[in-house]
Amino acid sequence: MKIGNVEIAGNVILAPMAGVTELPFRILCKEQGADLVYSEMVSAKGIFYHNKNTKPLLEISPLERPLSLQLFGSDPKIMAEMAKKIEELDFDILDINMGCPVPKIVNNKEGSALMQNPELAGEIVEAVVHAIKKPVTVKIRKGFLYDENTAASFAKRLESCGAAAIAVHGRTREQYYSGKADWNVIKEVKQAVKIPVIGNGDIFSKEDAKRMLKETGCDGIMIGRAARGNPWIFSEIKNKGKCQKKQELIEMILRHAKMQVEWKGEYLGIREMRKHIAWYTSGYPASSKLRNYVNQIESLKELESLLEKWS
Repeated sequence: MKIGNVEIAGNVILAPMAGVTELPFRILCKEQGADLVYSEMVSAKGIFYHNKNTKPLLEISPLERPLSLQLFGSDPKIMAEMAKKIEELDFDILDINMGCPVPKIVNNKEGSALMQNPELAGEIVEAVVHAIKKPVTVKIRKGFLYDENTAASFAKRLESCGAAAIAVHGRTREQYYSGKADWNVIKEVKQAVKIPVIGNGDIFSKEDAKRMLKETGCDGIMIGRAARGNPWIFSEIKNKGKCQKKQELIEMILRHAKMQVEWKGEYLGIREMRKHIAWYTSGYPASSKLRNYVNQIESLKELESLLEKWS
């Protein structure tokens, strides 16, 4: 798959997820076969105002490339200026978030709120495309209101403004992640535009991935929630196997934790690993009891000891 001038070896992609697709997790997914990984979304205003929490979100490793860095905001001028400011970083593609359903983002007229204002959305894309040389893509939803379907016309507008690819989540903003993703809307977008289309929503297995490609004709598939605690899903989709043994799971948790501690220090790293461990161990015997203990640990050594007992 090719996006702008960026060649991507395959078409299986890690979706951007706030609080999930941090640097260590992206590297692990890349190792398991993700062809393209997305960063957590980064606020353009956060860069503009030198917000201290924004800096870690912009850290990139050569091990994870190609990488799509996701930016969000609603001011075309600030979006363009901040895109230009960070263009020298080692990301390959700049993605604009127009799909986030979280109230604090939507209430600020950002994320999926932009689907209600196609004219402003187009201005943002056009401004960013003119500001940088790297390909600019956009992630959108089916629409905003519960039964709304505006994705195809919205995607056409963004294509005309210079977008190099479109990722489509088959739910509206008001659906959040409830109900079933509408894959037909992904097909409609694919038929409406000439640029690559990436399908997102309800891909939980190799069979789902094959079916989405066949039913929608999309160019790439994007894995979101199914990757939480399961970086092996990329390997599974590519027929290279999945996690079979509990010991393999434990080794992955410890490796992830060590990377997290190296990146953010032990205090933050271990605390931020708690949610990942809950995802990793979901469905295993005695996992609920383990998670209760995990929420009390404060060091890597404590985690190692706990997992040794659990094994």
